[in-house]
Amino acid sequence: MAQKRDMVKRNVVQLCEVPIGQDGRPSKSLTFDQVEAVLKASENTPMYAYIVLSLLIGARTEELRALTWDHVDLVGKPDAVPVVLPSISVWRSVREGGDTKTKKSRRTLAMPTRCVEALKVHRDYQEAKRKLAGKKWQEHGLVFASLVGTELDSHNVRRSFRRVVKAAGLNAKEWTPREMRHSVVSVLSASGVKIEDIARLVGHSSTTVTETVYRHQIVPVMQHAAITMDDIFPVAS
Repeated sequence: MAQKRDMVKRNVVQLCEVPIGQDGRPSKSLTFDQVEAVLKASENTPMYAYIVLSLLIGARTEELRALTWDHVDLVGKPDAVPVVLPSISVWRSVREGGDTKTKKSRRTLAMPTRCVEALKVHRDYQEAKRKLAGKKWQEHGLVFASLVGTELDSHNVRRSFRRVVKAAGLNAKEWTPREMRHSVVSVLSASGVKIEDIARLVGHSSTTVTETVYRHQIVPVMQHAAITMDDIFPVAS
């Protein structure tokens, strides 16, 4: 733009050498058995509700760290037609500015019963922490908070998660909290959930994003089509 306005005669950026970046670590996901092991290992730990929500509804770790109790509905509307399940409203994250990653990341996620029960236990646990902290407690309404009510640090979450992973019999250094989200995609895809539904659940702007980012976790569509065709046109015995 400076060249166009005749403010400079030469674009000095063209003289710079662009550094070569390093390849990112390939994403991976837990198997069904590994998910079960991690859930089991997390029971009776402060990370239980955090891990249950991560593995069962696919919320981003930065979304859970910003989740507040006023965005949690543990009851739903069981008498409504159709029934409205308990849910969490993902409207914020710990990203700069507090916004979610994309507009479609703002979503309401219905919760399985296991998530609801985990949050009820977690609420009681947090109340005990609040009483123990006394005047040191800083109320921010956070669902997942530190021992004094402040926002959790990503490093602390990672360390706590890896302790659980180690207790589950896995190599802790090989796993990070964000891979729980990949595991959700993997489990749902393997169970036959449509990619369109998975994309909406995890807050992607399109199925293209889901297929690109989680391509190793998604069961190929062609495989599903082939199995369906075998059912329609079975081989004569």
